[in-house]
Amino acid sequence: MADYHGHFIWYELMTTNMKAAIAFYAKVLGWGMRDASTPGMSYTLLTIGEATIGGLMHLPEDARRTGAQPRWLGYVGVDDVDATARRILQLGGAVHLPPADIPDVGRFSVVADPQAATLALIRWLSPGQPPQDALDKPGRVGWHELLAADGDKAFAFYSELFGWQKAGAEIDPMSMYQPFAAAGQMIGGMFTKPPILAMPLWLYYFNTDDISAAAGRVTAGGGQILEGPVDVPGGSRVARCMDPQGAMFALIEKRKDKAVGYFERGAARNPSGAPSRRWSW
Repeated sequence: MADYHGHFIWYELMTTNMKAAIAFYAKVLGWGMRDASTPGMSYTLLTIGEATIGGLMHLPEDARRTGAQPRWLGYVGVDDVDATARRILQLGGAVHLPPADIPDVGRFSVVADPQAATLALIRWLSPGQPPQDALDKPGRVGWHELLAADGDKAFAFYSELFGWQKAGAEIDPMSMYQPFAAAGQMIGGMFTKPPILAMPLWLYYFNTDDISAAAGRVTAGGGQILEGPVDVPGGSRVARCMDPQGAMFALIEKRKDKAVGYFERGAARNPSGAPSRRWSW
């Protein structure tokens, strides 16, 4: 599992209407679905061909009572869930769901950074469980973006916790957008969020071959396009979306000859904020 430490390796949608969400994402991203329910809990696996990339479940009732809304939750692989959860508390974060075992799967915990952005920790039971590192494959997550209350403090926290490194050395020192890498692989970026967003959050960008067509499927399926599609430096295009139940996600269409590190080039040319964004949310 050590090779997966600090990498996002699972994604889970917590929703208020599983049937509607299954139909929506199958249409928008072409995912297959496989039932993996257990007594007392409905759970659907999200698939691309034979690969399983994530899961879908009901938003727990206790979470709804505290005001939680439908959302995507990213799971970061760690060597020791219990030790990492304790370290999060020491660094000023929170543990929403203490470490627990998932029978025949592994051990996990739902946590939050010191600025209240939520994510999960996981250690697979089987060391051969494949990580989700196919950043260029259709239907997979191709970019992980943290909209933080304070981007600099957020990077310091995650660097200490997961060993993430700053990426994109050519970025202007005044830029607020910081790409980051896990074990040398660029996997996302973080920055100080615009005031219009009330809470910090992690946003996950799903790859699509034709973003205009995918955006059309979002609206046809009852979702919303919050922004885009817009061009970003390097030739890629992105759109920020909301599904019919209110969970935020994003789409990205990448140029075939470009690596994942498209955002850092934009940040280098836009020291006043995140790259080429209108931030119309």
